[in-house]
Amino acid sequence: MTDISPGRMEILALDRTKLAAERTLMAWLRTALSMLSFGFAIYKFFQVLQDQTSKAVVDPEAPRHLALFLVGIGTAALLAACVQHVKYVRSLSTADHRYSPWDLAFIVSCSVVLLGLLAFASISLRAGPLG
Repeated sequence: MTDISPGRMEILALDRTKLAAERTLMAWLRTALSMLSFGFAIYKFFQVLQDQTSKAVVDPEAPRHLALFLVGIGTAALLAACVQHVKYVRSLSTADHRYSPWDLAFIVSCSVVLLGLLAFASISLRAGPLG
């Protein structure tokens, strides 16, 4: 067995903890993407269904409201996860070893938050490619 200094062992433990934080953020990303895509799919499916049918619908706005709810919850949850990730990764930094929250999972999560905000605005305003 190789002899690793106590300082090096601490850095390796912090590295494992940072990687665990990245995996947690990726799990939130998967959950948010599921909510966003499910909300969008519901909205578009019922929009096409209402266009093709001549029957009266009890509440024609219900699919839109459900889609807004799912897209909003998914976006808000991912935004909260991004904020939590940044705070946690910064708390791991020591004077000798700094960690940056700008990893690939964080960048992709921020991009999906922006996409979620655009989707929410598009559905709520009925404008753009999603409206």
